[in-house]
Amino acid sequence: MAETAAPRLLSVSDAPRITSYSLHDTKRPEVEIGQAEHRIDLVNRWNIAPGSRVLEIGCGQGNATAVLADVVGEGGSVDAIDPAPSDYGAPFTLAQAQTHLSASPLGSRITWHQATPEAFLAREQSGGKTWDVAVLSHCIWYFASPSVLAAVLGALRGRAARLCVAEYALQATERAAEPHVLATLATGMLESHKADSDANIRSPLGPGRIAEVARAAGWTQQQEGFVVPRPGLLDGHWETLSVVDEEFVREMEEHIADERVKLVLRTARDATIASVRGLGGEQPRTMDVWVASFN
Repeated sequence: MAETAAPRLLSVSDAPRITSYSLHDTKRPEVEIGQAEHRIDLVNRWNIAPGSRVLEIGCGQGNATAVLADVVGEGGSVDAIDPAPSDYGAPFTLAQAQTHLSASPLGSRITWHQATPEAFLAREQSGGKTWDVAVLSHCIWYFASPSVLAAVLGALRGRAARLCVAEYALQATERAAEPHVLATLATGMLESHKADSDANIRSPLGPGRIAEVARAAGWTQQQEGFVVPRPGLLDGHWETLSVVDEEFVREMEEHIADERVKLVLRTARDATIASVRGLGGEQPRTMDVWVASFN
């Protein structure tokens, strides 16, 4: 299998080249470069070999897809799955971003699939398709419920030789990332009261819980570690601002009737605001990321 070959590691200096393949605001390339640098840091932890067949679950607009396609090389492939409609996303839609990446030198290595991971795996089961590596990179919190993760990891048993996971760790090595931890908990509580939420924080599972679900699905953890995101990864800043914004209060009033629940949410928002204030004007950063692999 391809995974017996020596892994290929990238340098963060490769980020501008990989970014050039992706659709981005050319006036602010540093935003996309920050995304590429972070994905390089994650993929390097997984030691993926050239020629590998990779299944990427929750690919979105392809931030990790581009890095994975670069690592596997011309002899490898990436099946990239996401259930979102083609017009989802801003400032560029999934269709725009994926089409642009398909037209790049990496495009021949990528096959896009619009489907839930459960539906895709069920559809492909009859053909007996397998992968060297299955990757879940910053997608678990998007799942509608924790039961989705259990179903996906169960369906992957016997289909992928390795499982590689990266998700927020709910811890902050950098003081400036503490507001992000508080903001994600507040957002998760709010979204849990929306029957049709499509937010990016719906199932904020911590590392221990993810590992527990993986073990129950028959996976054995091989390694784990933590990545402290570089300042250029702005997700923590954006997600903190969404809680500080008054729109958070409006949504809370719209979707929640129980006064006790609203009290807890207001308190969580107040704690986030106080944490931001404690930074003395420094921009909130992104919390630590848990990176693990399973056999």
